[in-house]
Amino acid sequence: MKIAFLGPHASFTQLAAAQLFPNEELLPQASILDCFNAVENGEAVKAVVPLENSIEGTVSMTLDYLYKTPSIKIEAEAVMPIAHHLMIHPENSIENIERIYSHPQALAQSFHFLDTHYKEIPKQDFSSTAAAAKFVSENKETPIAAVANQFAANLYGLKIINHNIQDFEQNHTRFIIISKQQNTYQNNNLETLGEKAGMLITLPEDHPGGLHQVLSVFAWRKMNLSKIESRTLKTGLGNYFFFINVEGPWEDVLHGNALKELESINANVDFLGNYKEFLLES
Repeated sequence: MKIAFLGPHASFTQLAAAQLFPNEELLPQASILDCFNAVENGEAVKAVVPLENSIEGTVSMTLDYLYKTPSIKIEAEAVMPIAHHLMIHPENSIENIERIYSHPQALAQSFHFLDTHYKEIPKQDFSSTAAAAKFVSENKETPIAAVANQFAANLYGLKIINHNIQDFEQNHTRFIIISKQQNTYQNNNLETLGEKAGMLITLPEDHPGGLHQVLSVFAWRKMNLSKIESRTLKTGLGNYFFFINVEGPWEDVLHGNALKELESINANVDFLGNYKEFLLES
């Protein structure tokens, strides 16, 4: 079975995918959109993409593509501790570094450290932490550095100058497994953190109390919402869809009737699935 992931090799997403699918073929993709397209077009059966970071919040691109590709569902979530390191080519010196490359989320998660110790060195966004490490390894003639993980340093032969530069110790990233089937992913080798349902909701129209009307569907049933986040529909100011997580195992009557009530008030609901959340190793 082919599993797409946000690459290249040695990305945090590969570390997650390798734990979730240790015996499957992993296919690196250049972007989150490419991961969705690989599943949509049948090039991969499933994909692993980042959804949320405990420091920088939701990966908006993932939410946008979940909305734009209604055939894609969520099979599982997985949480992994994240550690960032600053690394250079072993033939270079940190005193001569002219630029630091990494994924925007990694740079943001290490902002205070980099601002304190390398304030004058420009920071530049890269497609992924692993791609930044690979770029540094292939350009030893240019004194540059990357923020990436230990696996990337080992894979690309880089020297770590500063370890664990993330601004907060409790730095975790939540990944999701996506596919075109509403399957339930199982893995007895991983610790299960909980169970939840995911859905995307678009309000029927912009009117006073519209969001309250939607939320009351869950409130009077005492269904706990562990996450609710709005994203612009990109059709004009004030137009949004909402990503909602409902905690707990699926109950046909309780959850099913809630979905029916949402439909009765003309809310557009894309049910993403009921799935488990697992804990991964760093």
